[in-house]
Amino acid sequence: MRARRLVDNASMTMPGSGKIVTHQELLARRKAARQAGRTVVQCHGCFDIVHPGHIRHLRFAKSQGDILLVSITGDASIDKGAHRPLIPQELRAENLAELDCVDWVYIEPRPTAAELLDETRPDVYIKGREYEFNRDPRFAAERETVERHGGRVVFSSGDVVFSSTALIEAMEHSSDPFQKRLSQLARHEELDHRQLQALIESFRGRRVVVIGEIIQDTYVFCDRPEVADEAAMMTLRPVRHQYFDGGAAIIARHLAALGAKPVLITAMPESELAGAVRRRLESGGIELRTMPARTSLAERQRMIVGSSKMLKLDLVEPIVLDAGQRDALIDTVTTTVRESAGADAAIIADFGLGLFSPAITHALCRAIRPDVGVLTGAARDRRSNLRSMHAMDLLCPSEPQLRETYRNFGDGLPAVTWELLEETGTRAAIVSLDAEGIIAFNRLPEDNDSSWQTRLHGEHIPDMTGSPLDALGCDDVLLTTATLALASGGSLLAAAFLGAVASALHGRRVGNVPIEPASLRKELSRVLGARIAFQPSEPDVVAHVRRDPITRNAS
Repeated sequence: MRARRLVDNASMTMPGSGKIVTHQELLARRKAARQAGRTVVQCHGCFDIVHPGHIRHLRFAKSQGDILLVSITGDASIDKGAHRPLIPQELRAENLAELDCVDWVYIEPRPTAAELLDETRPDVYIKGREYEFNRDPRFAAERETVERHGGRVVFSSGDVVFSSTALIEAMEHSSDPFQKRLSQLARHEELDHRQLQALIESFRGRRVVVIGEIIQDTYVFCDRPEVADEAAMMTLRPVRHQYFDGGAAIIARHLAALGAKPVLITAMPESELAGAVRRRLESGGIELRTMPARTSLAERQRMIVGSSKMLKLDLVEPIVLDAGQRDALIDTVTTTVRESAGADAAIIADFGLGLFSPAITHALCRAIRPDVGVLTGAARDRRSNLRSMHAMDLLCPSEPQLRETYRNFGDGLPAVTWELLEETGTRAAIVSLDAEGIIAFNRLPEDNDSSWQTRLHGEHIPDMTGSPLDALGCDDVLLTTATLALASGGSLLAAAFLGAVASALHGRRVGNVPIEPASLRKELSRVLGARIAFQPSEPDVVAHVRRDPITRNAS
């Protein structure tokens, strides 16, 4: 209370405080604006931590009229758990008043905005896109009030990617959000250190079928670049070459190194290079089942000067399958999966080189779904067929790829992920955010409040790499490790966490080097050891909830 009184005494002298109005001042200003014919737009919410998503939302709101009123829920009416709100109502109001796009700020003491809306009668009431199909009776009352007075309810297209609640959970009582988040994650029952170590051990012997294109990743290490004489372009002089297996080949090699029994189904030409790749894969414990390809083996060269990648050159001829080869591919995959009473898992890895068309991908999913324990997939190129991967247990796209696939750059990430899961009938997704880590999404229980049928449960796992030496293949090892974890009975959170740990380990290596169990266990101990060494400035209370794998249903 002492801090609250200090805020009260100082609030009237803070910059922007002239925008903060009392109830009487608000109604007087609203009346004057109506008489002047000015359009008043209103937003309402908690605004505990004002993040970039909020700012986009408010800027969009301001563009819909002349005056933007932001009303915030008072401290006494916020019901979001212990220690909320994190920011007192006076400071929340002052934060909003500092924004150029905001004209008036009002602290609403009542639990909902319905009564206030009956008084302010805004011309436009802005809510986030997540409310568009929401049937919460509180929002229904707000909408009815606005429309009864002739106003419009508009759903913001602002990119509200973060939530204040998620940010607060990661930062509260902590000067190190990364370590704090790790500490929170490690409290989950399914992320117990010994259980995760046992899960890694259970990878051994899992039969996994991989379908995808093989790529040779070539690193061309070059001397210092010079400017060419004939034009303004770089001259690079190769010093040495280093070759790595890429595409579906590195997924299979990771599987073999982790103790699984992978079968790789792909198309390969009859060439010296392809023969060398075949021998290398087979000597690494990978069973190959190939179809003839009339094209050369795909190669992606990266020109490197020092530790910097200067140029990527794709030496790629698209694979072309005729109708007979397409049927043969589906038959080969189906037969392979059904052998030995079915596979523990199957991975469809589309690198956009022509092995998969939308029809082939859809047919493969339909054919093998009944006979495989876990079905996962990823599309690694803009020419890939992410939307054709149906009835999957897990998809692993990146955020840019996901947004580009659906041409949706405005909605929050959960909304775009929902589009993917709903269209493909997929149970869960792990979305890569590059340096921001990953988010594991799955649907909420079907018996959840029907007013939020499109809401997902998401768990953010921060990036554990630090400063990655080489990002090549990090998403592939994430997919591989997560698939093995799910096939071994792990939960979605455990699968995502182990995948993130494997990705961090891989990112500190140059090129595609298979991950082995001993290295993964050591990296897991390093990550959890860092969490154990971290001491929060204050203890907090975290509720433990037992959940089922993938669905994460509370029980």
